[in-house]
Amino acid sequence: MNLICWNCGEGLDDIPRPISRHATCSQCFNELHCCRLCRHYDAKRNMQCFEDRADPPLQKENANFCDFFAPQTGAFQEKTATKTDAARSELGALFSGEADESDFDVSTGEPSEADLSEEQRARKKLDDLFG
Repeated sequence: MNLICWNCGEGLDDIPRPISRHATCSQCFNELHCCRLCRHYDAKRNMQCFEDRADPPLQKENANFCDFFAPQTGAFQEKTATKTDAARSELGALFSGEADESDFDVSTGEPSEADLSEEQRARKKLDDLFG
């Protein structure tokens, strides 16, 4: 079975099987014995686990002691969506669009307050809250 890290996509051929609760990815150092690498994990389900008898932890990226853990080969997704990412994309949808490069001060990389519309200032305040 060719396992890859759920976070970065690095091959896990060097990790001994069964995967220990203390095992981490050699590339990104994320924990591997976690819900995100498990074949029972499904982000669309209520408790995010197909195994009805499991007691899934709240933090799906942290190592756990789940007896139903079974690593899956397709756990890595190019852009792993998190609650923060989902919240940011929903906030983005509320506004007319993302700021383009012309809205930013070249020296600081930040938009200048004078050049921002009311909508962009509100967006900046929301981004600062999440950032």
